[in-house]
Amino acid sequence: MTARAAAALPPHAAMAQAADWYALLRSSDASSVDRDRWHAWLDAADEHRRAWAYVERIGQRLAPLQDSPDRQAAAAALRTLHDAPPRRRRQVLLGLLGVAGTGLAWSAWRHTSLPQVVAGWTADHHADRGEIRHVRLPDGGEVWLSALSAIDVQYSAQERRLRLRAGEILVQTHADPAGRPFLVETVHGTLRALGTRYLVRLEEDDTLAAVYAGAVEITTADRRKVGLLPAGQQRRFTRDTLGEPGAADPARAAWHQGVLIANGMPLGEVIDALRPYHWGHISLAPEVAALPVFGSYPASDPGRALDMLASVMPLRIRRPMPWWLSVDAQP
Repeated sequence: MTARAAAALPPHAAMAQAADWYALLRSSDASSVDRDRWHAWLDAADEHRRAWAYVERIGQRLAPLQDSPDRQAAAAALRTLHDAPPRRRRQVLLGLLGVAGTGLAWSAWRHTSLPQVVAGWTADHHADRGEIRHVRLPDGGEVWLSALSAIDVQYSAQERRLRLRAGEILVQTHADPAGRPFLVETVHGTLRALGTRYLVRLEEDDTLAAVYAGAVEITTADRRKVGLLPAGQQRRFTRDTLGEPGAADPARAAWHQGVLIANGMPLGEVIDALRPYHWGHISLAPEVAALPVFGSYPASDPGRALDMLASVMPLRIRRPMPWWLSVDAQP
């Protein structure tokens, strides 16, 4: 989660309380006294209302589709979109938007937001939430897509190009008899492979590249900055800036085998790595976000990974609802 996204969220404590209230009020155990107490809590602070709205919105999006003609039509259109070839998906998408209009608060279908679904399903290849996908490229190269990632594959007589539209990929290039350059493009710039194995992660404000074999040449989107990134180094870049290079940790790419390896990684970064694999929300108390994490954990099973962390760290994992995980300091 980016700093900007984290700052937009209600405080962790308020969200934890809101999740507890939501779980109670959705159960058959809530009494009139409980509802009065909930109203009092809601009125006590503006952040309580913000937290309640956030939890309620997620709960609605994760609820099963209700039986109504419009929602059934939209769900059918989404299924058609998923099964259609890439070019056909764009046409189906227009029909979906016509059916659904703008009132799609319910429609984070399959537990992602509609923009994520659309970005994935209109791409040539995508990995869903909780999924790791392996794609063999036309030239024999390989690419692994992390959860909630999407790419377009554009091969021509002049070049081999991948366009990373969302998420993170691990690329293993293959020699091309025609000598065509191999390029990975993001909104922030283009990476030209020089016989490599490397990782590219698209984030809100920049792109991260980490090289494990060979080298990569980075050109920013404004074409004013060019930098060579050799094996063993990583670097962030924006549309007009190149960050300073640093050491690349090969363990960062272990996700393509379903494993998260941490060697002193802050807990906040570990949680960020697990979020795309969780069908719901993970809330992290800020006072534990900087705790260093060591060891190997199942990236594709966030609940189990968090339980493992809690067994060796001063953490408490709470599950007020199946789709809500709260990570707090031990009392």
